Amino acid sequence: MTMPHFDLIIIGAGLSGIGSACRIAREYPNKSLAIIERRESMGGTWDLFRYPGIRSDSDMASFGYNFKPWYSDKVLAKGGDIRNYVVETAREFNLADKVHYGLHITSADWSSVDQLWTLTATHEKTGETRQFTCDFMLNCAGYYNFDHGYRPHFEGEENFKGDIIHPQFWPEDLDYSGKKVVVIGSGATAITVVPAMAEKAGSVTMLQRSPSYVMAMPDTDKISITLNKVLPKKLVFKMARKRNILFQRGLYLACQRWPNGMRKLMLRHIRKQVGPDFDMRHFSPTYNPWEQRLCAAPDGDFFKALRSGKARIATDHIDHFSENGIVLKSGKVLQADIIITATGLEVQLMGGLQLQLDGQDVDMPNKMTYKGIMLQDVPNYAWIFGYTNAPWTLKCDIGGQYICRLFAEMDKRGVKAVRPVDHEGNDSGEGMLDEFAPGYLVRAKDRMPRQGRGGPWKVTMHYGKDKKMLVEDPVDDGCLQFEKPSAVAVANGQLAGASA
Repeated sequence: MTMPHFDLIIIGAGLSGIGSACRIAREYPNKSLAIIERRESMGGTWDLFRYPGIRSDSDMASFGYNFKPWYSDKVLAKGGDIRNYVVETAREFNLADKVHYGLHITSADWSSVDQLWTLTATHEKTGETRQFTCDFMLNCAGYYNFDHGYRPHFEGEENFKGDIIHPQFWPEDLDYSGKKVVVIGSGATAITVVPAMAEKAGSVTMLQRSPSYVMAMPDTDKISITLNKVLPKKLVFKMARKRNILFQRGLYLACQRWPNGMRKLMLRHIRKQVGPDFDMRHFSPTYNPWEQRLCAAPDGDFFKALRSGKARIATDHIDHFSENGIVLKSGKVLQADIIITATGLEVQLMGGLQLQLDGQDVDMPNKMTYKGIMLQDVPNYAWIFGYTNAPWTLKCDIGGQYICRLFAEMDKRGVKAVRPVDHEGNDSGEGMLDEFAPGYLVRAKDRMPRQGRGGPWKVTMHYGKDKKMLVEDPVDDGCLQFEKPSAVAVANGQLAGASA
C-alpha cells in the first residue's frame, strides 16, 4: 500500500502546532499539509491539564496569536478558554480536517537518496502501525512528557490512606469539599492550585522545600478597557501586545542587570501583599529573580488566600508520609486527606521522537541548535521551542515566518533539502538552556541539544534579536547547505518534478 505523502507534516495540534500551521498554510496554500496529534483532541497542554484554576501565566495579548487577537478584558485566560481559542483558530484557517488524531510517532528516518522523511506511527487505540512520508517536518510536540509528570517517590507513601494526585492527571470526579489538602511544590502549578482549592477545601497547605518569586498582577487590562472606548479594538490590541512584550523584556533585563536591587523590590512587593506580620522566610528564594521563571498571581489571589487563613505555607523537607498526612524533617506533622504532588514536569523534547538519518540515530545532545529552530546536520527539520522568559507563542509566530522564508529560498534555488552545517567549530559544549535553572530543566540537561559560541548557533532567549534573525536577516547566512536531489533518485524517478 502506498504511504500517504505530504509536503509538510506538523507534529502536535497544540498552541504551537496550530499557530505554525496557520502561518504556513496562509503563505503556501498549495502545499499539502498534515498535522499528526497523539491525543484524541486538539489543544495540547490546554487539553491535557484540567486541575482547578488552570490558566495561562502570561498575558493573552502576547500569549495569543498576533494574527488572531484575543479580545478580552481579562489579562490571564483560563485553560478551557485557551483550548477553545486553539480549536476556533484551526477552524477559521480550515485546518481542522488536516489533523490526524490518536497517532504516536515513534520514529522518523530521513532518506538522503529520496530526500524525504518516513514517519512511523502507532495508532494507539488499535495498535496499528501507520507510515507517512513528507518533504519537510516541523515538530511542535512541546517539551515535556504527556504520559507522566515528574513524580519522586516519598518514603512511606504507600501507607497514606488518602488520595495522592499529580496535577497532570486530575480526576474529573475529585470532591475536595471540606477536606484537608497538602500541595507539594512552589511553582506555577502550586501557586494556581492553592487559591483555587482554598475556596471549597477545609484547609490547604502549600509545602515547599524552597520559595519562589510570586508577583501579583492585575487580572483585567484597565488601560485597554479605557482605550477601547475611543479607539478601534484592533489598534488597542496591537498596542497592548507591544506594551506587554516590552514590559516582560524590560523586567527580565532589569533582573539580569540589577539582581540584588530587583530582589529587594520583589520582596517588598510580596511583603505588601502578605502584610507586616507574615514570616518572609516563606518568600525568600535562594536564587536571583529570573534564574527561574516568576510565578503570577492574578489580582493577588494566592496572597488573598493566605491572608484570609484559607491557605498557609510550610517551608520544610519531607521525612515520610504517614497514614494521615506528612511528617516533616522538623518533626511537624501536616494532616491531609488529599496530597497534591505539584512536583513538576518530566522533560521530553520533541515528543520523544527518535530521529534517524539514513537509518542512523541522531545523537541529539551532541547537536547544536541553529537559530533556535533547526538542528545541526539534520535536513528539512524544524522544531518550536519557545521562550523561558516570555510567552511561548512569540517564538511560534516568528518560527512559522522563518519556515515560510526558508521555503521561498529553497524554491528560488530549485532544491529539495536544506540543512544547517557548522563550518567554523562553534560548539561551546554548553547546553541550550544551561543559564536557566528550574528543576525540570536541570534534570534534563543531558538530553538537551547544545549551543554554539555565537551567531545562529547561540540561543538568545531574546524575542527582539530572534525576530531580527528569523524574520529580517537573509536566510542564506553561510551556515545553510542547500542540496539538490541526488543523481540516483532522479535516475530512478523517485523525485518526479524535482529540479535536477
